[in-house]
Amino acid sequence: MGPAWVFPQRSSSSATVTMNTMKKKILPVSGPAGTAAATTGEGQPQDDGKLLDAYSRAVVGAARKVSPSVVRIDSAGTAGAPRALRRGPQQPLGSGSGFIFARDGFILTNSHVVSGAETLSVTLADGRGRFPATLVGDDPETDLAVLRVDADDLVAARLGDSGALVVGQLVVAIGNPYGFQCTVTAGVVSALGRSLRSRTGRLIDDVIQTDAPLNPGNSGGPLVTSRGEVVGVNTAIILPGQGISFAIAANTASFVVGHLMREGRVRRSRVGVGGQNVPIPPRLARHHGLVAATGVLVLSVERGSPAERAGLMEGDVIVGFDGRPVGSIDMLQKMLTDERVGVACPVEILRGAEKLVLPIRPAEARG
Repeated sequence: MGPAWVFPQRSSSSATVTMNTMKKKILPVSGPAGTAAATTGEGQPQDDGKLLDAYSRAVVGAARKVSPSVVRIDSAGTAGAPRALRRGPQQPLGSGSGFIFARDGFILTNSHVVSGAETLSVTLADGRGRFPATLVGDDPETDLAVLRVDADDLVAARLGDSGALVVGQLVVAIGNPYGFQCTVTAGVVSALGRSLRSRTGRLIDDVIQTDAPLNPGNSGGPLVTSRGEVVGVNTAIILPGQGISFAIAANTASFVVGHLMREGRVRRSRVGVGGQNVPIPPRLARHHGLVAATGVLVLSVERGSPAERAGLMEGDVIVGFDGRPVGSIDMLQKMLTDERVGVACPVEILRGAEKLVLPIRPAEARG
């Protein structure tokens, strides 16, 4: 069996914290109100900043800069209830995290945090309480969504360049795991360029792997650098792994956010086939000069789809699209962008031992 992916969406269980009381000497507090002053061996106050090493200063600085932008998102509705019960009062579906990326109230979070919600509310970090939120746009294919709240004096976090990340770089995750507001965890970038399967089945590319601990409720929160720039949107953990967490890259988020704010969704194209990856016999691949050793076996063709109109049939093997080799379903999905909606593209197929080229016009994919 493959790894168990967990999208830590809704922290619905209450958490109880117990503290063991220990007898120890308590030093008096001096200095500014609310600030504990360390002392030297001679009993003289010492600046806390001098006690912090570079790592601590980096984490503290990032947390101070971004935490005011992090919000808690609560969803409610009757989704999943039997139809006969949907007239009753809405029930809490759970909570997640998000962060303000524009001062006029736009918030970025995960699609799975808001999925199925009929009402959404946002709790700001400054203690002003809950604000009703509206869903601006949702893209389950990349597990991203944009909300908006009507509030003043908001602090916005800055989206950075995730393409500049390097393995081993310090990153800080901020969110609301199990409802504990603005929890900060730190780690390093464990790997770059990972791929993660979304709940719709589409592959999300350029995913960041980190060992910064995440828990249910962290979903949608920011992953930030020591400079306080958001480089990822925390989205998933893997069970039973320890310290294996994933975030959608900020560069992906920047692209998706633009579409969601303009159109409420991300346009993609479709051809209307169901298939699976299959190997191509080496002799057949050499005979037709194929680059890839695999292709996409067509298992089904939707009625009235672009594929049916183009003449694709069950049993065909797709090996090329618009002049580029196709070795897998994921490769074909990457090519089906919004620019190809309604545009004639040649699709190369193997039908038996014969290679054919058919013209196809992808249609707009509908959620």
